[in-house]
Amino acid sequence: NFAGLGYAYTKADIFFDPVLRIEDAEMEMHTWAFRYIRSFELFQKSARIGFTQGFQEGRWKGLVDGVSTSIKRSGLSDSVLRFAINLYGAPPLEIKEFKTYRAKVDVETIFGAALVVHLPTGDYMNDKLINLSTNRFTFRPQFGVVHNRGKWSMELTGAVWLYTDNNDFFNGNKLEQDPYYTIQTHLVYTFRPGLWASAGAGYGYGRKSTLSGVDKNDRRENLGWVLSFGFPITRQLGVKFAYRAIIAQESIGQDSNDIGAAFSIFW
Repeated sequence: NFAGLGYAYTKADIFFDPVLRIEDAEMEMHTWAFRYIRSFELFQKSARIGFTQGFQEGRWKGLVDGVSTSIKRSGLSDSVLRFAINLYGAPPLEIKEFKTYRAKVDVETIFGAALVVHLPTGDYMNDKLINLSTNRFTFRPQFGVVHNRGKWSMELTGAVWLYTDNNDFFNGNKLEQDPYYTIQTHLVYTFRPGLWASAGAGYGYGRKSTLSGVDKNDRRENLGWVLSFGFPITRQLGVKFAYRAIIAQESIGQDSNDIGAAFSIFW
């Protein structure tokens, strides 16, 4: 069992569709989140299922038709469920067996798959353009590989975001979006058990919108990177700090910077 509490601060410049006549838009967001993960054996493979729930408080400001405007939102974000299974490598073991296994295995490659589901459970108002919830389901199948060699770990993950329709979008419109494809990689160095540092990069492309049958030609393309550091407090309690930046490569999207911290415990 794993449980964790986290906080993230996000600051972003947002680039809206020019038709909306919103300019110089900025966002500040505070996010608090709880996560629970349960690992288990499934078909003689290592598997796990997790649940994440966030609470957000954000402020947006910018020019609407040339007039300075600001709004605030606070409430629950969409809940997230994730199921993952190792298809090859890292067999299911009890904690003591796992420690013995890791001590003997210096080089290992692990292949895994996962499905993430975003549930439309957050706060949503159909007469507002900006909301904390997307008011739709999002399915995110993932496939990844991890190669461990001594104290180094190299990770590569690909995913596709599949969106259901939001039939109650702003001003009574129906919002449809094409899939969004992402790939990310991380390089992790473990100084000792629980003490590690990592650097990562990612790329995303897609998510073109159709609004009530009208093609918006608003495809997204993003580049991002992240730096993370974790250390143990006790044998079962750890802390993680992270910085992430995302840069939009298209005229619609957002440039954002996040800093966050999280506490986790396992038993």
